[in-house]
Amino acid sequence: MRFPKSLFLASLFLSPLPLAAQDLSADIAANGLSATAAQLAALAAPSEADRFALGGVRFLRALETTFQTRYRTGMDDPTGMVPLIRLNQGTAPDASFQPGDVAALFTQAATDMAAARAPLADLATGAEFSVEIRLADLWFDVNADGTRTPDEDLMQLLGPSLMGWRWFDRDPTAPAPVIRFDRADAAWLSAYTHLLEGAANVVLAYDPTDALTRAAAARDGMAALSQPEFSEYDMFAPGLDALWVILETLDQQPDAARLTAARDHFLSMVAENRAFWAAVETETDDDAEWLPNARQTSALGLTLPPETKDTWLAVLADGEALLNGDKLVPYWRLGEGAGVNLARMFTDPAPIDLKDWIQGTGARPYLEQGETVSAGNWSRFESMMGGDAMLMSVWLN
Repeated sequence: MRFPKSLFLASLFLSPLPLAAQDLSADIAANGLSATAAQLAALAAPSEADRFALGGVRFLRALETTFQTRYRTGMDDPTGMVPLIRLNQGTAPDASFQPGDVAALFTQAATDMAAARAPLADLATGAEFSVEIRLADLWFDVNADGTRTPDEDLMQLLGPSLMGWRWFDRDPTAPAPVIRFDRADAAWLSAYTHLLEGAANVVLAYDPTDALTRAAAARDGMAALSQPEFSEYDMFAPGLDALWVILETLDQQPDAARLTAARDHFLSMVAENRAFWAAVETETDDDAEWLPNARQTSALGLTLPPETKDTWLAVLADGEALLNGDKLVPYWRLGEGAGVNLARMFTDPAPIDLKDWIQGTGARPYLEQGETVSAGNWSRFESMMGGDAMLMSVWLN
């Protein structure tokens, strides 16, 4: 029996289009990251653009999950130094924090980063593709209620991190940038997943649950005795508690397997970063770029000096040499020709007692003779970027 031509044509028009053939950006705006990720993952024969989109949406969904956990628990980082929990967002009125929440957040983040990286394999080479995203369409469902509010817009939550001081000088009525991601950006995104998964493994290697439990018990015990009379306590206590937790957390035997995994991820980050710069260097277009080469401009409005690639790769090479033990970290009580072997702190870790490290007793097992890393490459990067060095290092990863 012949299949009627009219039915065949109807099936073409009525069948769902692959997500990349639709407006992915609008789909995220309407349905959110979780639903869009599920739709992309369900594609039977995803294109390379679909695979990149899935990796990108999963990456953003991982960030959304950390926002939701922090909203639900009230988790915060008074030091402003811990990745994934240093960004500001709202807190639920009935937020309830438990000491195990930090480890749970970073365990989930490590899993999510691996899932985001999986579809990106081998995308940095081969035929070109593109995925266009309007940043105004992106949002994080911080309170997990399925409804978008203005304070959940990606640009409101991440704008200062993406644009630095320019965020505060921008025209608030101007439209948010439109980015056309391409194959080179797959290596950049993969590098970022390695960076954050490595950071998650460091946190999990020095699991803070016990220190947080003891800090909470001390606070509760003191509160039961008497409440402080001066409001200054409320200003300084969280920071002091956080500092104590960090010092206690470091001064315990870490999980060596976690630290070895972290080191491997940081080394993979360097490798993927090199792959990105090799790929982006071959581009001849200049169309809504994310991270440009010397002949392109970024859709974010940020301009990179022509020597950015070589200078940044030199900084990464220094980091790689430290992670491999080929160079040593200078130590204040040593002169030239000796320093700390950072690589062995990952592969043969011990508790870190800050006072012992300052005096030298704690550092002694990791001190050895060899070439120390110079600050020259980082100094050149700082000089090249002016006051934007830290912002640019976050962007370049």
